[in-house]
Amino acid sequence: MSVFDELVGQAPLIEQLQHAAGDPTAMTHAWLFTGPPGSGRSKAARAFAAALQCEGSGAPGCGQCQACRTVLAGSHADLIVEATSETFIRVGRARELALAAGSRPTVGRWRVIIVEDADRLNDQAADALLKSLEEPPPRTVWMLCAPSLEDLLVTIRSRCRHMRLRTPPVDDVAALLQQRDGIDGAMAHYAARAAQSHVGIARRLALDESARSRRRTVTSIPLGLTGLGPALAAAEELHVSAVEGSASASGQEADEERAAFLTQLGADPSARTQPPAIRSHLKEFDERRKRLARRQQHDTIDAALTDLTSVYRDALVLGTGAEVEAINATEVSAVRDLARVMSPVQLLQALDTIGLARARLVANGSPLLVLEAMMVALILPRAGRVG
Repeated sequence: MSVFDELVGQAPLIEQLQHAAGDPTAMTHAWLFTGPPGSGRSKAARAFAAALQCEGSGAPGCGQCQACRTVLAGSHADLIVEATSETFIRVGRARELALAAGSRPTVGRWRVIIVEDADRLNDQAADALLKSLEEPPPRTVWMLCAPSLEDLLVTIRSRCRHMRLRTPPVDDVAALLQQRDGIDGAMAHYAARAAQSHVGIARRLALDESARSRRRTVTSIPLGLTGLGPALAAAEELHVSAVEGSASASGQEADEERAAFLTQLGADPSARTQPPAIRSHLKEFDERRKRLARRQQHDTIDAALTDLTSVYRDALVLGTGAEVEAINATEVSAVRDLARVMSPVQLLQALDTIGLARARLVANGSPLLVLEAMMVALILPRAGRVG
């Protein structure tokens, strides 16, 4: 057993991390993990943190000692994990992390600070980390995670040792689902391929029929875009699905968190009204929950756009005769119809349209308006509509 066992398809990177954890001369004070969604950036950072703290006698990262277990669980005293649920990591939080980085480790060898979604650092927050990233105390290690180098300021990435993760092979992801979760082989391969090797999404697709149903709904959209009405209806359906999904995912959790928050403040969670001092704290709490709901909506929409992109990508591959495996292997007839009614140039334009929509969402564009503009731009050419 090893802390690196669930890091799929990253053998060269694992070898480097194990070497660094076992050889002080190979260590550095700041690391940057990049890779596409689902490649395991955060898993790599946590596994490396566990290996650094490992108390076992064998190779670093035994996965069995107390240090390894508590790091992987996120409860180690010398580990801080910044996993934001908001659109941006703000300067105030960055200053708190920089201050924490100045503390010496209490029980472990290292004080480790992992910043997941480091690409969400706004410019002021990034600037607040520069000094600590450049000259941290001797036993402090920073680990930043981001999709690519370009998602971070040059001043940040120049202070870090870069570790790039690759998209894991479909077969490796399927094997993990079978071994770890006991999923049937055929379902595991379908889920791994449909999720484009994103381990978390693959597991959800394999275990949740409603997730598979939602994906089928999204992948059926392109051939239904026959005019303005269907395009606007498709945008509305995607938006409503994201809003409802966010509400159902966070509703009960928010109520429980709100009650716990009031209890910590010494207030009665069941009271109809709260004292003025409590109300000011509640206002801040409610604003934070609203930001979380917006983030969840955007993430849900972005996942749907990833599935939508895969259909146009498969049609382009089929239309150009490229010998590349299809993502949507179970929807071959629909992909073939799309390749018949749209030329390769039009399919490329469709991919650009979806990419533009994703950029607008990141820039905090109105989700419904962004989706409507995208769907209208994706309306099928009149001369080639199916049926």
